[in-house]
Amino acid sequence: MKTTSFKFFSLMALLCFGAPSLYAQIPDPGFQVDGTTAIVITDPQNDFLSPDGVTWGVIGESVIKNKTVENLETLFKLAEANGIKVFISPHYYYEHDHRWKFEGALEKLMHDIGMFDRGDQLNKKGFEGSGADWLPRYKKYIEKDFVTVVGPHKVYGPEQNDLSLQLRKQKIDKVVLAGMSGNLCVESHLRELLEDGFEVAVVVDATASAVAPGYDGNVAAEINYRFVASHVYTTQEFKQSLQE
Repeated sequence: MKTTSFKFFSLMALLCFGAPSLYAQIPDPGFQVDGTTAIVITDPQNDFLSPDGVTWGVIGESVIKNKTVENLETLFKLAEANGIKVFISPHYYYEHDHRWKFEGALEKLMHDIGMFDRGDQLNKKGFEGSGADWLPRYKKYIEKDFVTVVGPHKVYGPEQNDLSLQLRKQKIDKVVLAGMSGNLCVESHLRELLEDGFEVAVVVDATASAVAPGYDGNVAAEINYRFVASHVYTTQEFKQSLQE
């Protein structure tokens, strides 16, 4: 019993006080791009990535620091040049979603500020240029046939949309994941895709997270990417991997 207790408290001490050494010991399984690989981008929309978006006050610092807008465009360009399919998992809230009877903390915030709002799935009135629309510089890529836009996710992960179905139907087994926002939708997509049997890597600087006093979403996201993904790239590292 004493031995078991000692092991338990030693592990807890390592987790609490030895995080850097523990982090360094985590294996890196690696990731090889092949013909079964796609890029998945979550929420490349104005409300996250435009200075006019409703979240810019808390996320803009991170977007600028990571060069997220530019790095996401690089991924679109690399995909087109290398014959890699891209899947977009957007976030929309329709009018009927505002009749939900309960929300989590950030769901409530998103609903209160009108984030990703549009009329309904058949109504695009007022959609063009809205917070739910694509960032303009990405439209020329998204409108091409190497890009598939799947149904919207509603909270953070893809459990309620058709992302996995669309990936499987195009014989995709591996995913390079990027987009917005890091510790919410990107991480939730990462976890669900892993549970669905996909091999997943993340491009860490092609995403960004909210930063608020006492809370840094980037730190939370980047630790968990390293803990659960097969590999974590920078955009430049991903680009170099395609040239090898």
